[in-house]
Amino acid sequence: MEYFGEQLVNGVVMGGVYALIALGYTLIYGVLQFLNLAHGELYMMGAFFGFFTMTALGGPSASAVPVAVMIGIMFIVAMGGGALLGVAVERFAYRPLRNSSRLAPLISALGVSLFLQNAALLLFGARVRLYDTGQFIDLRSGISIGRIRIDPTEMMVVIGALLLMAGLWLMVNRTRLGRAMRAVAVDQDAAVMNGIDVDRTVVWTFAIASGLAGAAGVMSGLLLYPVDQYMGVFAGLKGFSAAVLGGIGSIPGAMLGGFLLGITEALVTGYLNPTYADFIAFLILILVLLIRPRGILGRPAIAKV
Repeated sequence: MEYFGEQLVNGVVMGGVYALIALGYTLIYGVLQFLNLAHGELYMMGAFFGFFTMTALGGPSASAVPVAVMIGIMFIVAMGGGALLGVAVERFAYRPLRNSSRLAPLISALGVSLFLQNAALLLFGARVRLYDTGQFIDLRSGISIGRIRIDPTEMMVVIGALLLMAGLWLMVNRTRLGRAMRAVAVDQDAAVMNGIDVDRTVVWTFAIASGLAGAAGVMSGLLLYPVDQYMGVFAGLKGFSAAVLGGIGSIPGAMLGGFLLGITEALVTGYLNPTYADFIAFLILILVLLIRPRGILGRPAIAKV
């Protein structure tokens, strides 16, 4: 039972990261009916932004500011940098193709993905970076539930992910911007006739989604995952799979899909073999889609007449 609890904790922690990436996919798809295939690279850039912010503040072993302040600044820079990068990508790579065929933005997204990977390689080099979290956070501390210990980094990631998810849900359902997003998602022409600035709404959508990806990148680094220019490829695939599993376009669905995917991977890794983790996770995705093609919490598309 103790081992099961440890694997469950690992799954919830990684599931929080997947859920944040999935929320970015589902937010953009919900508003534009468009898959931002470069979203994983924004997650990668967020991890780099966090790493270089930490380095600028003195590094993991000699921070010039208190650790809590350093981590807070890392998240702010990563989320802000990710948001600005996402806005730039939308403005120059996606907006000119918004009214073209559905295939053109997807091809553009693939080009943006490759561009960001190679830009990171040229700017940051091929060397793999590590946050070395253990040098500024005592990983032996934390809380214990029975014999299950949860270290401070895991708590921070889960709590931070839940807060960001709750904030996004409140924004979409309780603010003027959220109402504009929902209106654009239902009918752009009707939204324009009601005085909604579609371009401004789309820019904010990309900024928020990309900011969440940046936060997920920092969380991944704090969990001691290596940071390199290719880290966004598989993470983006996992985030997209989580969004589809939960029901792409549904914020609760993206959250549910992320946690289910993370827990499934952790349990398979712990009880079977790490080699099978991805196979079984994607097998479950396929089986769910065979039963519910729109995902667990997905809703049928609204027919416009």
